[in-house]
Amino acid sequence: MNKAFFFILLLLTSCSQLKNDKISNDEKNSNWQELIDKDLTQWDVFLSYQHQPGYDGSQPKDADGKLIPPIGLNTPSYNVFTTFQEGNETIIKNTGEFYGCLITKKVFKNYHFQLKYRWGNKTWAYRKDLLKDSGILYHSIGPMGVEYWRSWMLSQEFQIMEGHTGDFWSQKNSAIDIRAYKPESVLTPLAHESQDFLPVGMNSPFRNYCRRKGNYEKPHDEWNTLDLYCFEGQSLHVVNGEVVMILRNSRYVDDNGIDVPLIQGKIQIQSEAAEIFFKNIRIREIDSLTQEQKNLF
Repeated sequence: MNKAFFFILLLLTSCSQLKNDKISNDEKNSNWQELIDKDLTQWDVFLSYQHQPGYDGSQPKDADGKLIPPIGLNTPSYNVFTTFQEGNETIIKNTGEFYGCLITKKVFKNYHFQLKYRWGNKTWAYRKDLLKDSGILYHSIGPMGVEYWRSWMLSQEFQIMEGHTGDFWSQKNSAIDIRAYKPESVLTPLAHESQDFLPVGMNSPFRNYCRRKGNYEKPHDEWNTLDLYCFEGQSLHVVNGEVVMILRNSRYVDDNGIDVPLIQGKIQIQSEAAEIFFKNIRIREIDSLTQEQKNLF
């Protein structure tokens, strides 16, 4: 009887220790770094232009045909990105009036990035009659304004767009492989975990865009939670808890046509002619993906 008692006690103690170890590991792996304060001290702001309908990718000109320079980096008095308090939360308001972005001052590698967003009501110029649009640009490197819209760095995009949140775009000469259905005719690739990986981006026969596997965005005035996991060239786009895209072999193509790994960089949050609000932007380092996440690859 005593032996049985001590065996049960030992078992309970072991289970308790395992639970404590798990809690300890969870706490260790959830050291979030908050990226919002009222003065946005952890971010720079780059603004380019207020693109108009008919924009064709060329640098805008004034009425006299002279090239217009972009607004630039941290140019004062534009107030495209501002903050306000809602209870105890600091909210970022992005008016969307000019194309551009918030850019983290730090470079990040191997991380879990998270934010919440909801749409505003206003759209501008180019997107006046189009879907509201924004995005998270990760592994951002090099100079600003190098892609079609002359507004962002070379990067990989986790799209935020009405009905399309979780889509992928390559920016400039980036490329990546995505589990997706092969497109036919005018269709674009469609992400799905049941499919093999397709190359998307620079030099790809499937071009530079892939749709997320489904629409998991909440109604217009509700907050959505986005999670981006990046680890050693692999990434996951997660929308309101649903994995909508599985990506690997993040890279860019250099001037000699050679693939170069793209596994770290700054994070940009786009301003793209639509009003949008952000909160709870945070990031934490990870030393691996979970086993469940690894199984997706």
